[in-house]
Amino acid sequence: MSWHHMPCCEAAAPATRGIAALGARTVRVRRHRGGSPVRDKDMNNMQTGSTPQDDRTGDSVLGGLGAQAHGASGGLLPVWMHDGANRVEHVLARVLCAEHDGETGLMAAMRYATLQGGKRTRALLCLAAGTLAGAPAHMLEDVGAAIEMMHACTLVHDDLPAMDDDVLRRGLPTVHVKFGEATAILVGDALQAHAFLTLASLDAPGDSRIALVRELAQAVSAEGAAGGQAKDLSLVGKHVELDRIVAMHQMKSGALVRASVRMGALCAVADNAAHAALYCALDHYSACFGLALQVIDDILDVTADTATLGKTPGKDAAAQKPTCASIMGLQAARQFALDLLRDAAESIAPLGPRAERLAQLLKRANAYLFKHAPCA
Repeated sequence: MSWHHMPCCEAAAPATRGIAALGARTVRVRRHRGGSPVRDKDMNNMQTGSTPQDDRTGDSVLGGLGAQAHGASGGLLPVWMHDGANRVEHVLARVLCAEHDGETGLMAAMRYATLQGGKRTRALLCLAAGTLAGAPAHMLEDVGAAIEMMHACTLVHDDLPAMDDDVLRRGLPTVHVKFGEATAILVGDALQAHAFLTLASLDAPGDSRIALVRELAQAVSAEGAAGGQAKDLSLVGKHVELDRIVAMHQMKSGALVRASVRMGALCAVADNAAHAALYCALDHYSACFGLALQVIDDILDVTADTATLGKTPGKDAAAQKPTCASIMGLQAARQFALDLLRDAAESIAPLGPRAERLAQLLKRANAYLFKHAPCA
């Protein structure tokens, strides 16, 4: 069944627009109370039986989750995340095969843009949602790789001199710095094409492949990442209301996060109305989570250093770009992010233990916020 044929999920889009109201409400509540926000350790009690954390560090935010491996953020990473990211990495290495490189070196630049680190959050969201919905693992890994190629495409183009003009990404020189601006443009174009080729080549029914291609295309269209980037550029140097920033974030970065979850679920066979409620819960989860990730990114641009970010800090302020952090203030923005994470957790709570992996991804984001933007 196509996601777009589900009435419940068609109604989910207006619900996500209410997230802007949540941001405004967060500001009003803090101004009215003038006191301390909700205790952040409450975020960790997300129907998953995990242990409370220290409010100052969040060190144990990933505790009580079973077998774990060390994660890039310095905490502990559940083994399924570690293994899932590795499997997606193998797919990426296979698709972007060095042996396919010709005299231009384009494939080498594509591999550089895609295989040099990253938390693989979008691929993991796809794996978690797909596993919850009952999708086959091998299909999820290929779809996750396609999503990561598209994500890399957006980052390469976002870093270009005509866009954000950044010289660092994931702690390394950006693609246009290392390979030249023309090559960087081609890298983004080619990665987008390879993402769609990967989806078109899936061992899956034709209608499933079409639905996945449609979902990813929508996420980067004029109604998604491309339109969000255009809005971002149009707001530079302007004083704007929070709801306009939220709308921009939902398009520029949130759309691909939502698509990651939706595409994971679409990999499952879902031919009855019983799946509609599941997909609607996932849709609200992904809308809240996607916005939370961008709010956290806004905060860390102010509070974190280059080693933590993997890119140049303070770029937003230097470029006079309005963000949630600049409009709301750091502490209100931090609470906004926590509220969004909590809202995402509440949306999947009725799913019970089946949604544990999705809850763990929320906890990882929460731990990252605690580690690099602690309470004042």
